[in-house]
Order: sequence, then structure tokens, then C-alpha cells
Amino acid sequence: MPQVTRHSMTGFANASGAAGDITWTWDMRAVNGKSLDVRLRVPDWMTGLEDGARKKVAAAMARGNVTLNARVTRDETLAQPRINEAALGAVLKALAHIEQAAMDADVTTVAPSTVEVLAQRGVLETTAADQDTKPLLNAILAHLDEVIAAFNANRAAEGARLAQVVSGQVSTIEKLTADADALQDRRRADMDARFRTALDRVADTAEPERVAQEIAMIAVKADVTEELDRLRAHIAAARDLLATDGPIGRKLDFLSQEFNREANTLCAKAQHAELTAIGLDLKLVIDQMREQIQNLE
Repeated sequence: MPQVTRHSMTGFANASGAAGDITWTWDMRAVNGKSLDVRLRVPDWMTGLEDGARKKVAAAMARGNVTLNARVTRDETLAQPRINEAALGAVLKALAHIEQAAMDADVTTVAPSTVEVLAQRGVLETTAADQDTKPLLNAILAHLDEVIAAFNANRAAEGARLAQVVSGQVSTIEKLTADADALQDRRRADMDARFRTALDRVADTAEPERVAQEIAMIAVKADVTEELDRLRAHIAAARDLLATDGPIGRKLDFLSQEFNREANTLCAKAQHAELTAIGLDLKLVIDQMREQIQNLE
């Protein structure tokens, strides 16, 4: 039998990476949602990072509200200085113009030092040795694959726990359904006794045919055979879904509504204290199951 992997829509993962003077941190979190909603916060200057990250997240999960943050920083102590030739030329040209103007005016000037020239705005820049951001983009996106793998591992662990809980709840529903079925003969006998007692009170005034019709109608309305059969069918369908790989949360959620519908009808038809109690227990476990299903992808 192939291994089935269940995923919760709730999960988290974070990790840091580095390349040269650049460091980055990914933070990925998700909670349940009816569809896939991805919210990204990445640096604007990293062209292509948002699109690439969004595609990877979309391939990783089918449903859920996902928040993905990327913080990218540069270690300025590892950056290399670079002279802006255009800015330097402009400064030297201005200095030459000032010197010539001073000579024409017979004014003595002092030539600036090299340090003073470099201190002029725009002359000396601090930049990374590699100006091509594509290798950096590829490195950050490749690291995101590792983060998503850890994120999915976290979701799978939670999903396995949820599937085990839901499977146990389906077994509880199965037992309660069997208990309700086993109660049928005694319930019929109890109802028949109540009908006969009521019949004895009106036997002198009621028409026998009319009484027989009323008893037949009551018996039909009180019959819960179809509800029990449908409950058993829903149990089989739930187990089939739990044994199926891939997202099943929505289908199980719909199935839980069908479970609840049958439990409500069972309670409405019960007319018997023990069957009513079983119906209420069914409603409770079905409601608990539905809460768990909300987190399954």
C-alpha cells in the first residue's frame, strides 16, 4: 500500500543564508484558508525575486494563507571602494577652473589633497565586487527550496497527527452508528408498547382502521434505517479519502456536513431516550471532526 502524506495548512519555517557580503533570511508561515493566498514581502531591488518566490510557493501547497518574508542585507565592511570616474572628472575640471580663475585674479590658492578630492560627493563609491545580481537571485531562490522543504515537513508532521485524529473520530462515528443499529429492535419494542398503551386509552372511541393507519405512519416516520445506511456510506467515503494521496480537506469538510445532516435527522426521529443520546454523541464528535478538518489541506 503506497505511503499517503497528509498536509496541514498550518506550518512555519525559517532559515538564513549568505553569499559573499550578502546575507538573507527567509521566514515562511501559513494558516488555514479556503484557497491559496500568498503574501510576500521581499526587497524591491531584487528584480525577479517576488515572481520566483510566488511560483515556488504555489507549487508547494494548494490551500492556505501564506506569509513569506525575505530580508536581504549587505555587510558594508566587506564591500570594495570604487572611484566614479565621471564624478572625479567633474571635480577635477571644477578645480582647474577655480585655479585658473584664481590666477587671473592674482589670488593664491592651495591645492586640495587627494583625501579632500575623494571626499567630494559621488567621487568614491562603496559597492559590491560583483554587480550582477542574477547569481545572487539564483542563490536566494535556491535557498527558498530548502525553506519550503522544511515548511512542508512541518506541515506533514502536523497533517499526519490531524489525519490520525480524524481517523479516530470516524471510528467513533462508526461505533455510535453500530450502537444505534443494535438499539433498533429494543426501540421498536418500546415504541410498540407505548403505542399499545395509547391505543388502550382510545380503543372504545377510535376506528380500528384509522388507528392502524396512524400506527403505520408513525412507524414510517420513526424509521431510521436510511439514516444509518447513509452514515455507514459516509464512513466508508471518509476512510477512502483518508487513504487517498493529495489534498482532501474540502471533500472531507463537505462530507462532515453530510454526517451532521444524518445525525440531526436521527435525533429528530429518535422518539427514544437512548437513541437521542447516541444522536447527540454523534453530533458532538462530528462537530469536533469538522474543526480538525478545517486545518487539513
